Amino acid sequence: MELKRVLLKLSGEALAGDKKTGFDEETVKDVASQVRKLVDKNIELAVVIGGGNFWRGRTSEYMDRVKADQIGMLATVMNCIYTADMFRSKGMKCHIMTPFICGNMTELFDKDKAVSYLKNGEIVFFAGGIGHPYFSTDMATVLMAIEISADVILSAKAIDGVYDSDPKKNPDAKKYDKMHMSDIVDNKLGVIDLASAVLAMENKMPMMLFGLNGENSIVKAVTGGFTGTLITCE
Repeated sequence: MELKRVLLKLSGEALAGDKKTGFDEETVKDVASQVRKLVDKNIELAVVIGGGNFWRGRTSEYMDRVKADQIGMLATVMNCIYTADMFRSKGMKCHIMTPFICGNMTELFDKDKAVSYLKNGEIVFFAGGIGHPYFSTDMATVLMAIEISADVILSAKAIDGVYDSDPKKNPDAKKYDKMHMSDIVDNKLGVIDLASAVLAMENKMPMMLFGLNGENSIVKAVTGGFTGTLITCE
């Protein structure tokens, strides 16, 4: 498929590298360098980042789910502020948009403004999820991709594709090169949450899932040499 506008989903854990928490600067610098190559090829690119390198779920059974999710939303804002600044160091102009007001740190989401930025070759980060609890950054990823009419979601994770079982536990796990989004839903594979998978399927939003730590993995997903799993919706 010819790609003109893509939404890149980065997992927080992937950005943390071997440290497992916070940021691995070399990893983020490499992401920025790859994105710059795509921008130079006139690819329009938006970004969503998970918050798992700072916060994942409730730390205590006594903690309110709503409050836990709000902390997770703020974790994604921190990730976007850091990563956007690394992108700027590579000469890219970036905007961070959130579904709620964050003082002067971000812009309030506006679809028309976001699309205008993208058409100008500027990077748009969508932080803060969808602004409500009980929804993951998977949902924000699919929703934003649909709203900006992206051609595909590039999902860069700590794992290099979709498997029929956990490759860390099963050395004989089979990796899929291509599958349909309905397979994710029917088999509850956990690649993205079910609600997000259904939304993607209903709106025919494909996804390319691959390992972030592969050499030039983001560039290859767009320009050729993709080795992850293509998840179709047609």
